[in-house]
Formats: sequence, C-alpha cells, structure tokens
Amino acid sequence: MQSIDARKKKVKSILVTLPKPDTEKSPYYDLAKKYNVKVDFRSFIHVEGVPAKEFRKEKINLPDYTAVIFTSRNAADHFFRICEEMRYEVPSELKYFCLSETIALYLQKYIQYRKRKIFFGKQTAADLAEVLKKHASERFLYPCSDVAAEETQKFLQENGYNFTPAVLFRTVCSDLSDLRDVFYDVIAFFSPSSIQSLYKNFPDFEQNNTRIAAFGASTQKAIAERELIVDIPAPTPNAPSMTMAIEQYIKLVNK
Repeated sequence: MQSIDARKKKVKSILVTLPKPDTEKSPYYDLAKKYNVKVDFRSFIHVEGVPAKEFRKEKINLPDYTAVIFTSRNAADHFFRICEEMRYEVPSELKYFCLSETIALYLQKYIQYRKRKIFFGKQTAADLAEVLKKHASERFLYPCSDVAAEETQKFLQENGYNFTPAVLFRTVCSDLSDLRDVFYDVIAFFSPSSIQSLYKNFPDFEQNNTRIAAFGASTQKAIAERELIVDIPAPTPNAPSMTMAIEQYIKLVNK
C-alpha cells in the first residue's frame, strides 16, 4: 500500500484514455499549457462494425421500423452503414429520436436535416419522455453496441415502448503493448471497458504511484472492483468535468 505522501507527488504527465481531439481547442491542451504538464491521448478501446452478414442473423427487418433512437454518433454511423450494406433505402418519413442536439445535428452527414422528423433531448432518454409519449405507437429500432447503455434500454422497457435493440457495433480493447514501459503520473478513465482493456493488455498492472482519475459511477465501480484507488473522481458538485477535477487535483499537489 502506498503512503499518502507518495500519492501526492507533483503531476508532470497525464494519459487521457480517449482519442486525440480533432482540434487544438480541447480543455486538456489548456490544462497542459497552464500547468506545464505533458498530456497524451490514447484510446484504450475502439469500435468495430458488425458486418451485414452477421447482422442478418439477428432477423431484424429494417422496413418494419418507423422510428430510430440514437444514443451516440457511433450508433448513427453504423445504422446508415448497415442500411447501405443491406441495400436498404432509408425512407424519408422515418423519425429520428436523439439523446442530444449534438447527435441530432450530426445526422446532417447522412440526411437532409430540415426535411426530416428529428427530435432530441438534453442528454438522457428521460429527457425525451414527453416527445416519446406523443409517438408511443411507433416501432422503434435501437442501434447499439454489444455493451449497450443500460439506462436507455431500461427506460424504454419500463415505459412499454415497442423497441428492438440492434447490435450494429462492438466495443473492442485496443492493443496498448507499446505503453508497457511508459509511466504517467495520472491516467484518466471514462468507461468500465477502458479498465477491462488495461487489464487485458497488462494483467499484472500495479497502481504504485500512478494516480487514477475516473469519470462516472460505473467507471469508478469497475476501478474499485480491481482494488485500485480513485484519486480524482468526476463529476462532482465542484468539478462537473474531468478537466476541472484534474485541475483541482494539480492545484493541490503541484504547490
């Protein structure tokens, strides 16, 4: 067990277990500049599409559905991919229900946004409750991964909606073998899958002086199950984002 003092060493390097941001405007870059710390990005997991041949085995007939529920941009990408692979022309009257406006706007990549019936919430399926009630008779397709968001599925089940989960993509552990001899003061995790990937790549991983940042209750639970210490939990009332939580920790230990 590490002493408290050993766990409060200055933070000089951070590994964020997410893909590298597309722009330089990421708050992580601001953090790196402000506190002179090294911030690297490396996705511990990636998504692979389920091929049409495999999808056919699910016996899901796409024309049977009048609406589709998207919980992520990945779900949208793989829905339109599978439609193309199945040579299914998406009807213009299909209704789209998105968990957030970001996902709804992303649909412009595939459809004429203004000419389609698109509804969105703030962040969760519960935010869509009112609009879903008005469309309760729809037959919903729910594109998801093999580790589908239980919260959305549970909401749809509890409220008696006629929906069918369609596994269109899988979350797969990435190869991290090149990180074997690399040390970071802080590693930030965002999903239980990324913890799984850590142990798949490094079964003998020991935390030692590494501080762990964890976003979300399910991620923190997965870390606790491995008997690791969560030094930087997020979100909290004082730190709703991961970068804010890390910044507060750096202020504390980098005095």
